[in-house]
Amino acid sequence: MHWHAYTWLGNDDERGREDERRPGSAEFAGSHVPPMRTGDWLARPAARIRASFEDPARAVEWLEAQYGQIRGAFLHPDRIGPGARLEAAADALPRGVDVQWGEWLTGGRFAAISVICCPNRHVPHPCPIRRP
Repeated sequence: MHWHAYTWLGNDDERGREDERRPGSAEFAGSHVPPMRTGDWLARPAARIRASFEDPARAVEWLEAQYGQIRGAFLHPDRIGPGARLEAAADALPRGVDVQWGEWLTGGRFAAISVICCPNRHVPHPCPIRRP
């Protein structure tokens, strides 16, 4: 198993375009909006991948860095906190569980930070960078 990382920053109008968030739609492959199911990130072009990891600890470090970049713009206080988030991610990723964090930011923006397990137990998509 390995892991692919994805990010998205947009507004609620973009996030609400559900047709672009479903792999069966014509708009899906070209959309930057996060898919409805986390594993469907793997059906997007490889260019959407922000980072890939062979070690889940590196993926957790990446999550921590991404969280740090947006933390100052949170619309509401983070009730979970970075420690609990990172601990949960460190537990989940090696067990094949995707990590998806979504936060409302100031200015009506929404940030999504995702680390997706590949292969994925919930979707049959091939690896976007190791396709035959």
